[in-house]
Amino acid sequence: MTSKRQTHSLIGFSDVKSLGATFQEKLNELFALNRSLTGRSNRLTLDSISQWTELQVIETPSGTKAFDWQVPQEWQLNAAYIEDAEGNRLIDIANNPLHVVSYSIECDITLSFSELEGHLHTHPNLDQAIPYRTSYYKPAWGFCVTHSQLSLLRKAAQPLHAVIESTFHDGYMTSAEAIHEGASKREVLISSYICHPAMANDSLSGVLLAAMLSRYVSELANRRSTYRFVFVPETIGAISYLASKAEQAKNIDFGLQITTVGGPGEFQIKSSFENSHAINRIISGVLEQNGKPFSTLPFDIHGSDERQYSSPGFRINMATLAKDIYYSYPQYHTSLDNLDFVNGEQIAETFILYTKIIDEIEKRRVFVRTEPHGEPMLSRHDLYNLFGGALLPGSDISELDLVLGLLFHTDGRLSTSDIAVIMNQNENLILETSLMLTSKNLLLEI
Repeated sequence: MTSKRQTHSLIGFSDVKSLGATFQEKLNELFALNRSLTGRSNRLTLDSISQWTELQVIETPSGTKAFDWQVPQEWQLNAAYIEDAEGNRLIDIANNPLHVVSYSIECDITLSFSELEGHLHTHPNLDQAIPYRTSYYKPAWGFCVTHSQLSLLRKAAQPLHAVIESTFHDGYMTSAEAIHEGASKREVLISSYICHPAMANDSLSGVLLAAMLSRYVSELANRRSTYRFVFVPETIGAISYLASKAEQAKNIDFGLQITTVGGPGEFQIKSSFENSHAINRIISGVLEQNGKPFSTLPFDIHGSDERQYSSPGFRINMATLAKDIYYSYPQYHTSLDNLDFVNGEQIAETFILYTKIIDEIEKRRVFVRTEPHGEPMLSRHDLYNLFGGALLPGSDISELDLVLGLLFHTDGRLSTSDIAVIMNQNENLILETSLMLTSKNLLLEI
């Protein structure tokens, strides 16, 4: 199924105020939905962002094997509450979907507070925060409450009545993709996860930014790269997507994992697993050029779906530009990650930087050897006798060594800027030499 985006034009991609208002409208619309691994709220979210960018919706049946994983059943939550002995409703999911542990099984039980307490979750540090908890792969039920609500339940007229009206059925896990083809079949992967309920920075801000960025890329004229945008439930969604697209993934050079982009604090870069990879330099360069203070975090396995895309079978370098990245702000994974913490203009500020990252990616010049097997016979191309042994002016390398090194590294994946870093040479020199070798039919720009 394909979702059609609206045909009317959106605001300019560099107008923070107008962009902020557009993002704010979607934040207000989608914030309170009870997203999870599966279900109606995920579909509503994808349907809404398809107004910005055309999406191909992917429905993966429950039980589908995905490497070592299996797609779970669909979970439907209809109601959940706790009442005191007089019928007063003290906790109700109608007030906040975070009140129930995601994927809770059904229950309708009368019990004392001491019996209920083992099913109650509070935040260890924030008294007025409802924590976010899940039980995706272990049948269980539970409620999440603030410390004051916990005290209220303890003092309430006993016994308490706990009800969770939930169902599980064989259905589908819903994901979506948008592919914008460029001159090259080599791809840039841009991924965001859609499974978090009622939290604005993690992950709704990333979903909205990625959708608008897809719109931006779709309107770029003469794209060099092909861009693959993916909207999936975290972990199982990314793994399932990779399992179904294993052949296509071979064309992916690197990517961006977009999440936690709407906070009020500083920018952070989470580097890809290869710290020297070009995508890390591109992001830091954009921030430096635009005078944005930032910190850089090394790659680690804690975080988001970069660990799936970068796993040994795929090894896709995925970097993140965030604004109040996960784990770094106290409200993370709580009800306080809300619309008081995140607003549309904060997302717009990060979005504009992402458009500049795309622009830098598009500037990359990538060449491929016309004959990649072995070293070319330079004398056959009237090249060998042109080179002497002297060093190039202002350089520590001879022209012959420059050409041989460049031919060795040119593989259709590395850009001229990548090769310049590897060879510790000026990028303009690498580009000029690449163009000269192109004129001799030894290289082809792709």
